[in-house]
Amino acid sequence: MLQVLKNLDTQLFIFLNGLNSPFWDQIMWWFSGKFFWLPLYLLIIAYIIYKQRWKAIITLLFIALVVTLADQISVHAFKEVFQRLRPCHNPELQDIVHLVNNKCGGKYGFVSSHATNTFAVAFFLKKLFAQKQFSIFIICWAVIVSYSRIYLGVHYPFDVVGGAVLGTLIGLLGFYLYRYTSKKISNKFNC
Repeated sequence: MLQVLKNLDTQLFIFLNGLNSPFWDQIMWWFSGKFFWLPLYLLIIAYIIYKQRWKAIITLLFIALVVTLADQISVHAFKEVFQRLRPCHNPELQDIVHLVNNKCGGKYGFVSSHATNTFAVAFFLKKLFAQKQFSIFIICWAVIVSYSRIYLGVHYPFDVVGGAVLGTLIGLLGFYLYRYTSKKISNKFNC
């Protein structure tokens, strides 16, 4: 059964990674980059500060905690434990992987840290804002960033799906811990 899933994952990767063009190479490179989304992050931070004033400190600390947990768990509890080679490091696939800008990343890929981090933030913010349009937008953002990792040749689809599931759980757990903590602090200071 495990071999069947691995073969399915590889075939799905080959198909999705094969849907490339010079135009999309650049777009997906940007989508996967750390600084491309900086204006979005700054806008969300500004909105949180505008809406919550001093309470925004707690919210932003919890977002930082969620990102830190997502990143560290994805690396130390998954990549270093499962040690699944990225497709671009897999000797069986190296000749057919479409790799953008010759960047492959670290040796191991399960789970995708990009997917884990973006889904953790997306689900934390989805619960925080609880607005339908924003929820759709932020989940689409996480999906696009995650898909870009397959397109760029650095993750299998199951790496991304695993990261999305892990990130969703971390984001939701972080939000419920945030809500509990926020209520306790508000009650203590009668805010």
